[in-house]
Amino acid sequence: MQSPSPLSPAPAASPPNVTIPDPSIPVAPSPLPPPNPQRHVAEILAQFARLSLRTQWRRVEVVPFEGDLWEPEGIVRMGNDRYFVSAGEYTGPTEKYPDGEWRNGTDRTPGAGFGHIIVFDGRGKRIADAVVSENGSTEYHLGGIDYDGTHIWATLSEYRPNSTATIIRIDPSTLASEPLFRVADHQGGIVHDTKTNTLTTLNWGGREASVWSLEGQFRPLPEFSPPDAKATNPSHWIDYQDCKFLGRVETGPYAGLPVMLCSGIATLQDGTQVGGIAIVDTLTMVPLMEVPITLRTDKGVLVTKNPVDVDVVEGKMRLYFLPEEHSSTLYVYEAEN
Repeated sequence: MQSPSPLSPAPAASPPNVTIPDPSIPVAPSPLPPPNPQRHVAEILAQFARLSLRTQWRRVEVVPFEGDLWEPEGIVRMGNDRYFVSAGEYTGPTEKYPDGEWRNGTDRTPGAGFGHIIVFDGRGKRIADAVVSENGSTEYHLGGIDYDGTHIWATLSEYRPNSTATIIRIDPSTLASEPLFRVADHQGGIVHDTKTNTLTTLNWGGREASVWSLEGQFRPLPEFSPPDAKATNPSHWIDYQDCKFLGRVETGPYAGLPVMLCSGIATLQDGTQVGGIAIVDTLTMVPLMEVPITLRTDKGVLVTKNPVDVDVVEGKMRLYFLPEEHSSTLYVYEAEN
């Protein structure tokens, strides 16, 4: 990889810049609930294994989310009545350098913007909005997110490939964010393996995974820390945008493997967009199961663009999608077979 582009230093931990329309409404449930996907890992894997090209999907819920979400990137369904959404507010566009030129290791200008964590209740009412990036920082792209029962994990990156990122964790109750370490590459998706206390982060398009032990030592900010391991994504079917750590099962073909559910889209050379979901080994990036998804929103957007979460409700696996920009709607689906 080429040298990372220059970046203003990551912010130190500080009180969050939070807007709360009604302070009497709690931001997060208390006590914090366990992560929904990890509570149902065995059932999610079993029901995913029954999906196919012929699966019929039933839309079970449509929830308009209040206010501007700019570009949603990741979503966490916490309990039954809170949704945490990572989003990028772009105040200045990135622009490709002329004639395919690369400068300082990347192919476009940094652009400008802010990274947000926005909280909604189960009916789409806006509960809180926290800005987690510093004014003027080129790291303003808040990517996919994961929740482990204590923190929300996120990547705050430059909005361009082969650039830089800061790995942060967020307190769901206060939305205060804590920068942990920096990476000499753009990072998008992230999951936290709570058994081994490791992170898996995905670079631009999910082409490469980096694994980080949280038991180790990181270089002081703003220096870059190297990962403990890397793995190349062997699948070129979709670019993973948002992932959720599922955990491990004790029996079956994937016994003992740390697995995550990932969603994403890809644009083919002829401009065709395809979408899908996958169960992926967090250490090797090997897709264990993959299913194409052709569902689109009422505005014509592939549902697998960016945010995804998964749960089991009344015995059925549910997928939660939030693909539309600005005026966004949550789409919830179940497989009918």
